Amino acid sequence: MILMLLMCALGGYLAGSIPFGLVLCYLAGYGDIRKIGSHNIGATNVLRTGNKWLALLTVILDAFKAGLAAFAAYKLVPELEIASFGGQTVTLNVLASLVAGTFGIIGHNFPVWLKFKGGKGVSSAFGFILMTQWPVALIALGIWLVMAFTFRYSSLSALTAAAAMPIIAFFMCPPIYAAFYTGVAILVIARHHANIARLIKGEESKITFKKK
Repeated sequence: MILMLLMCALGGYLAGSIPFGLVLCYLAGYGDIRKIGSHNIGATNVLRTGNKWLALLTVILDAFKAGLAAFAAYKLVPELEIASFGGQTVTLNVLASLVAGTFGIIGHNFPVWLKFKGGKGVSSAFGFILMTQWPVALIALGIWLVMAFTFRYSSLSALTAAAAMPIIAFFMCPPIYAAFYTGVAILVIARHHANIARLIKGEESKITFKKK
């Protein structure tokens, strides 16, 4: 069982490590996305090229890689009852799915191919949660959209959605999901530490479709 979970973690990490934002920008002729804007490989920085379709494709692929890892683990690992968590039974395939998806997010944040300097995990976290508990993902997306259209700060939208996610999961999901989502939320928030500092100082960039 431990070996199986380790394999799911490794598979999820390697899938998450694929830097789609960087690859797509090179293919589209924009060069190294890490040299503009926030120097990040995520969709928000891709949007700073002015190509909204490329940014959208980055969101989809970044979400897909963590979601696919979670889905594959859920389908391939046996459905065996292994433990009780929070008074509810946990099966091996559910645990494997949560491990694979979480490590997909970790891979996106710390990709081995880019000296462990990756994105902030927002799209990957959404894909992971969409695949494992889609109602939670859709509510979190709704929160992100409301915040984004109201304040036009991508980071503030992500931070608000991430902070709300464990609370939503606590009321809607089995405890094992809420526990993993809490860990993911902490990671997403921690990866936004520089954005938090800029928000406090009033120096954070707003969402824009113009090239920089």
